[in-house]
Amino acid sequence: MKEENTGLQPELTQEEQQEKRNEILQVRREKLDKLQQEGKDPFQITKFPVDQYAAAIKEAFAGIAPEEETGKTVCLGGRLMSKRVMGKASFADLRDASGDIQLYVRRDNVGEEPYAAFKKFDIGDVVGVKGEVFRTKMGEISVKVEEITLLSKSLQPLPEKWHGLKDTDLRYRQRYVDLIVNPDVKETFVKRSQILREIRDYLDGKGFLEVDTPILLPLEIGASARPFVTHHNTLDMDMYLRIETELNLKRLIVGGFDRVYEVGRIFRNEGMDTKHNPEFTSVELYQAFTDYKGMMDLVEELYKRLAQNVCGSLQITYQGKQIDMSHWERLTMAEAVKKYAGCDYYDWKTDEDARAAAKEKHVQVPADATKGTVLVELFDAYVEDKLIQPTFIYDYPVENSPLAKRKADDPAFTERFEYFINAMEYGNAFSELNDPIDQKGRFEKQVAARKAQNPNDTCQVDYDYINALEYGLPPTGGLGFGLDRLVMLLTDSASIRDVLLFPTMKPLD
Repeated sequence: MKEENTGLQPELTQEEQQEKRNEILQVRREKLDKLQQEGKDPFQITKFPVDQYAAAIKEAFAGIAPEEETGKTVCLGGRLMSKRVMGKASFADLRDASGDIQLYVRRDNVGEEPYAAFKKFDIGDVVGVKGEVFRTKMGEISVKVEEITLLSKSLQPLPEKWHGLKDTDLRYRQRYVDLIVNPDVKETFVKRSQILREIRDYLDGKGFLEVDTPILLPLEIGASARPFVTHHNTLDMDMYLRIETELNLKRLIVGGFDRVYEVGRIFRNEGMDTKHNPEFTSVELYQAFTDYKGMMDLVEELYKRLAQNVCGSLQITYQGKQIDMSHWERLTMAEAVKKYAGCDYYDWKTDEDARAAAKEKHVQVPADATKGTVLVELFDAYVEDKLIQPTFIYDYPVENSPLAKRKADDPAFTERFEYFINAMEYGNAFSELNDPIDQKGRFEKQVAARKAQNPNDTCQVDYDYINALEYGLPPTGGLGFGLDRLVMLLTDSASIRDVLLFPTMKPLD
């Protein structure tokens, strides 16, 4: 049986790589077969008494001197990441959930037969070790192994040590390998969990109640996002994966809960790019007796807390740009368009004036575009890419805000804001529309517009939600933001796929 001595090497041709890989796979299978024939099948082992982790050991014994022995015996479990066999003594690196630690494996300490077995272990094998903590002559905290047990045989070779797993597509498809060989990737997801804990802790501390609402819904609402469709066999009806949690959460506000939130998986049957995945996580929250200005204050306070607690500073770096989370600018959409595009909404007397302004700025708009529609188009063309530092854009035209309350002093606009960082929209908030008559009219208009474009469109008005509003929704502020984009920001990740453990991928075949 040929001994495996190297990993896959990037300098080889693709054919040579595959040939070498096949050879390694065969050798590893043969090793497993031999172990099983000898009654030493590692897959029959059910547990190992792990009582310590690498990082904790290094922290606890950081002060010991070179060649100092501690007398402290520990049991660790993890994966062999390297092995350096030197006759009667060897060194290896073990990686567990917390990090790496060096192993010193000496034949006289573990016994001749276990040492011979250890020398045949492969990089990637999962092992359990027991031994004394000490610091080597070279100054590295290590474990002087007394017992070593093969707990799981790795039948697939890890990427070659110095080359690593660099192919981005393969990293996303085989996240389990990515996590093994790229420790910084694991740190991203540890931070993601920390971010979620911080959000929950903040909202819980503000008196919000976390709830769960249905993912499968009986109708497709008239929103612009397209849903995924499935079929319920027992009811013999199509059902739709939710594109938001909003309407059910506001039903709960009607029912008497003052503050609710949901961390929910959302599904949208739309395009995929560095900012979008068909399924993603949103945080939506609703607070009775406040408005969109209250939500603005909440966002600023929450994001400052997250930056400080997760990144250690209100000054963070994202893709080479310095972001100052301590200062948030607030502009109405009309103010922003005037500032960056030089067009003053309040100079337009008619819709035709607005369309003429768009033409002058080389922005295409529909032939029947209203003043509000033109304002949004100019914002998209001239403003959004300028919003690098944290910025609230508020008071949106009613044309593109079907769920937001109109401004009492200017009914062409709604009490809505979105906030932007690094030219990316991170969240959306309203003073919620609680007038059932107005809401019904907007829903019906929205559905009619969809069906005018496609008579076979299956979207419907959610009349039960209108019924809920007729019982009385108190003045309410609502906010929704994407968790994944927030994690991208706080972990300096360029793509949404970098912060999703298992992003949606097109099948290779």
